[in-house]
Amino acid sequence: MENCERLGPENLFPQRRLFMGVGLFSVAVGIPNWLDVAGRMEAVQSRTVSRIGMPDVDMVKKMTDQFEELYGQFGGRRSRPMAARFLANTVVPYLHADAFDGVRKAMLSAASLLSYLTGWMAVDEGLHGLAREYYAKGLELASAGADHLTYCRVLRGMSVQAADLGHGEIAVRLANAAAATSAEAGPRMSAFMAGQQAHSFAVAGEKSSALRSIMETERAVDVAESGSGSFGGYGPATLAYHAAQVRYALGDVSGSIESLKLYFQLRGPSETQVSGIRFQLMLAERQLELGHLEAACATWSEVLDKYPAMHSGRVDRRVRAISRLLLPYTSNGLARDISERSRHLSRAA
Repeated sequence: MENCERLGPENLFPQRRLFMGVGLFSVAVGIPNWLDVAGRMEAVQSRTVSRIGMPDVDMVKKMTDQFEELYGQFGGRRSRPMAARFLANTVVPYLHADAFDGVRKAMLSAASLLSYLTGWMAVDEGLHGLAREYYAKGLELASAGADHLTYCRVLRGMSVQAADLGHGEIAVRLANAAAATSAEAGPRMSAFMAGQQAHSFAVAGEKSSALRSIMETERAVDVAESGSGSFGGYGPATLAYHAAQVRYALGDVSGSIESLKLYFQLRGPSETQVSGIRFQLMLAERQLELGHLEAACATWSEVLDKYPAMHSGRVDRRVRAISRLLLPYTSNGLARDISERSRHLSRAA
């Protein structure tokens, strides 16, 4: 099997022309709704490689689930290379194979979700340009496969990326585009979208819109929790995380800490290991920001116990920052111990 991870990003897929020629985040910024994109999409051209059926689609979906589980446990460095190779060497040829129309659309949808997930993993590694390309491809494939759900999920993922990089205005436009695309969705998906809108508005400094959106998220979660079904694992724990992000972006550090603690009280077994460690690192940094040194060190200590099993760029960067953040506290024995542990583990990683 060809190891495409040794190649440059331009070789991740055969037929480079299938990528949209876009800048960072610009795919959806100028595309407010599904129909505008769908009307301009060219169908993915078929080549006679082989004939595929629904068992092939099911296999791609199951492999995507496996990659997502692997990422959730260990991080993007471990899972993305495998997902990228599978996408390039197995899924792309399927897109050129003979198939009935229903099978082809299902394969396009499955490929879109895998491309989105691979982009999400690239964000975890800090490879934002590469993530942009996977997201762009995910939008194209979702549109060609008439998969509204994955289409808006990719838009939301792009908004998460923009918000985490501090691009508030772009994050808002992407989150709004995702919400508009999913306007007919049920309450849990509405919460999934509104929570990201709230965070984006807060990063953009739009306080009233952020508070309105987080209230919409709360109402949607209440409705969803009274019923059945799920989307994207969104529930009370994720709501607490979004509330923490909104509060922090609006300057309420203490409230953000309260919401993060609530997240840890509410998170269930489906919450991923990587997310939990990332949010603990956020919590420790914010505890230190308020001068709660012992609390911050206790939180960091829990993280460092789990850190050796991680392969996450975002976790790596925050662990490396610990010793720098603790420099003003070198006279404190607990702080020195945590600083030394973080440096040692960072070198080992």
